[in-house]
Amino acid sequence: MIKVGIYGASGYMGGEALRVLSEHPAVEVSWATSRSGQPLENFHRNFYGSGLKLISPAEITPVDAVFFAVPTGTPMTLAADMLAQGTKLIDLGSDFRLKNRAEWERVYKRDHAAWPVAQEAVYGIPELHRAEIQQARVIANPGCFSSAAIFGLAPLVKAGLIETDKLVVDGLSGTAGAGADLDVTMHHPEIGNNIVAYNVVDHRHTYEMEQELGALTEAKVVVHFTSSYVPITRGILAICHAFPTQRVNRERLLDLYRAFYEGEYFIKIFDLPKDAQASWQYKPYPWVSATSGTNFCHIGLDVDERRNRIVVFGALDSVGKGGAHAGVQNLNLMFGLAETTGLTRLGLHPY
Repeated sequence: MIKVGIYGASGYMGGEALRVLSEHPAVEVSWATSRSGQPLENFHRNFYGSGLKLISPAEITPVDAVFFAVPTGTPMTLAADMLAQGTKLIDLGSDFRLKNRAEWERVYKRDHAAWPVAQEAVYGIPELHRAEIQQARVIANPGCFSSAAIFGLAPLVKAGLIETDKLVVDGLSGTAGAGADLDVTMHHPEIGNNIVAYNVVDHRHTYEMEQELGALTEAKVVVHFTSSYVPITRGILAICHAFPTQRVNRERLLDLYRAFYEGEYFIKIFDLPKDAQASWQYKPYPWVSATSGTNFCHIGLDVDERRNRIVVFGALDSVGKGGAHAGVQNLNLMFGLAETTGLTRLGLHPY
């Protein structure tokens, strides 16, 4: 059994990691921490009666792997000591995601305390970095928006079919993405029947998108990304707009995506046909709710041939394939397990 600790289990991401890992057939959750001193069920009622408990960070013991689900800045202060103990690290936050130190420090407005660890870290998208993840000691789990957009745009960028300096992404997020801390914008009377735009330019996840997509091409990659919260709980929909450099159609692009993600269990190319008689076309495109509670990303697309524009949808669960579940997928690879271990659950319907 792989002994795993969860550093910061009182928030939504840590709670989801605990839920998935507690069901994992090859994992023993040795500890899960909280600074609050309160019982686990005070934060996550789904664990009521489970017998699982939270401990203080001061009480942790050496384990094979640690999941960090804490604010930016904490993992970097603990990483070196844990690595020296032989512990592998999976950071569900942002301490190690970027490879440009000056850019990271500007974006996150602080000095980086463990840059050698960031240099060593592997960006945790198995579909792009599987071999490196298998050998890694440190995983920088992607941001939720970043994952959805990268999955959606990677085949087009790799194929050289689009203008890479004019990528536009509109990101819609469920409110779990804001975390468990209270804020007026996440208060039900405020977000209900509302859409709240935030960090509409220079969003932190933009840099991850540009970094990872830029690794697929020699061309300059510029992503114009704007984010909004919508009144759902879990989920991300990345609506990606790209402008082709040659004439394409939907069927050709679906073939491209099927080939790019061939053999990738967790990436589903949503290719239901259009109904030529329908005046309201929605069946060919993925729904966020279908991915809830899962490690799947559903990708759909269409082409506006009249205006020469491609629209790609990346739908996933913000704490699933966009968070804790992807972290478990990385854990499986790091320890030589089947990649799907503990992650084959399908979404709920209705959600």
